[in-house]
Amino acid sequence: MAMDDEKGMYSRAEEFLQMFKKGAEFSQELMKENERLRYRVFQLEEEARGIGAPAPVLEENRLLAARIDELEREKEEILQRIRQIEAENNDFATRYVEIEEENNSLANLYIASYQLHSTLDFREVLQIVSEIIINLIGAEEFAVLLLDERTSLLSAVAAEGIALGELPPIRPGEGMIGSIARTGENYFAADPANYLRDLEQPMVCIPLKIKEHVIGVIVIYRLFIQKTSFAQVDFELFTLLAGHAATAIFSSRLYSDSERKLSTMQGFINLLTR
Repeated sequence: MAMDDEKGMYSRAEEFLQMFKKGAEFSQELMKENERLRYRVFQLEEEARGIGAPAPVLEENRLLAARIDELEREKEEILQRIRQIEAENNDFATRYVEIEEENNSLANLYIASYQLHSTLDFREVLQIVSEIIINLIGAEEFAVLLLDERTSLLSAVAAEGIALGELPPIRPGEGMIGSIARTGENYFAADPANYLRDLEQPMVCIPLKIKEHVIGVIVIYRLFIQKTSFAQVDFELFTLLAGHAATAIFSSRLYSDSERKLSTMQGFINLLTR
């Protein structure tokens, strides 16, 4: 009986040992399979990133990457060229506007010069000078003063926006206007936009000169409201007025005087020959 029990126990121990060995083998197989699957996953991930791809695919990827870099460089060069062309276009547009302004200035100067020398009538010349100051310079209040050789005083002979009686005769060398007539130098207020009207201190004073001989001055006291400063063409017009207007006024006044003297002499001769 005892021997039968020992055989039964030995048999169950053997079965348990066999089952344990099979469980251990099964566990090892699972671990191997798990290791194999993990390695496969790693391979798939590497292939997905192109690392584990075949050589032809890697070469193609390398060429594509190089081509992309080349296209990026070309795109940057094209953008840089576009920016240069845009800058050149802006320069051309600015230069075009400047040339248009210069052409307009030259046309205005030509018209003004032509008009000044188109007549020998003294009053008509003064009217042309006034129109140039109004239409081309943009002055609203101004006057033309000429030197009377008999009295040696500067007297107003034409004015716009100011009564001639408001401008008393000025002796050369006295006050700001007289000083300009003495020195022959142009005067411009530093800030035309904030200038306050003062008959003795004009905004602009331009001497009318024939060479170095001053025959009068042009004084400006107010510009039109839309004009707040002087442009380059204004200074060129002032220069033209200083020379050409002086010549035209001087010539027309001499002509008018000679015509008046001739008329007087003719009348005197007619009286003698009756």
